[in-house]
Amino acid sequence: MSISELTKTADYKGEKHVPVIETGEAKDGVYTVTVTVGKEIPHPNTTEHFIAWVSLCIKTNDGKVFDLGRTDFSAHGQAADGANKGPVHTEPAAVFKIKLQSAGTLTAVSYCNIHGLWESSVNIG
Repeated sequence: MSISELTKTADYKGEKHVPVIETGEAKDGVYTVTVTVGKEIPHPNTTEHFIAWVSLCIKTNDGKVFDLGRTDFSAHGQAADGANKGPVHTEPAAVFKIKLQSAGTLTAVSYCNIHGLWESSVNIG
């Protein structure tokens, strides 16, 4: 089984689990890439239902794949007093700064503890 068989995709405007990849113009050769889950429809991020992490990789136009980073979201309102009574909830958004030598396709994957793996891709460079 390949990883693509495990991930789901959808239009992020209608699905709260899809990671949204936003890139700006390169500044001094460095791109700022923001990955957000729940951009149009907020994800609940409660103790029971949350985005645990997002990761970002690139497949360059010459076919090489590079892992660019991963961000874990660890605070979901858990506390000794009970579920959702904690003082902190993490919002699933991450910023990556990348310097590219060649163009390619960025792919972001997010993991929801209930609904599994979700992915999206955009071209860059």
